[in-house]
Amino acid sequence: MDRAKYLNLATYRRNGQEVRTPVWFAGSGARYYLFSAGEAGKVKRIRANGRARVVSCDARGGITGEWFDAAARLVDDETEIQQAYRALRRKYGWQMYLTDLGSRLTGRYAKRQVIALELEARQPAVEDGG
Repeated sequence: MDRAKYLNLATYRRNGQEVRTPVWFAGSGARYYLFSAGEAGKVKRIRANGRARVVSCDARGGITGEWFDAAARLVDDETEIQQAYRALRRKYGWQMYLTDLGSRLTGRYAKRQVIALELEARQPAVEDGG
């Protein structure tokens, strides 16, 4: 999964319904990091429930691997946020720099939310057709 360009992140609504979103991600140590707009649905769902599943995917969310259960949390520690951005910039290079520049120019950079994912025991999740 580390070599994949995208992850399909599945988070859960309060009613238990799964919502899948393809995202950029980068590994750092035992964690994976991603970022999102601070008021995005996935951020709200993670705030309410840290349960998640992930799988490598293409840009449109087409699954290319096996699902893994994960614990997701919102990152608020500045040191960890910078660690996450370093990992993302290493992985995505000029694409991440352009994304950052665009976000800064439009005022969205400061409103981003970094998310940390920790895979649970690196065991594939049971596919439930969600």
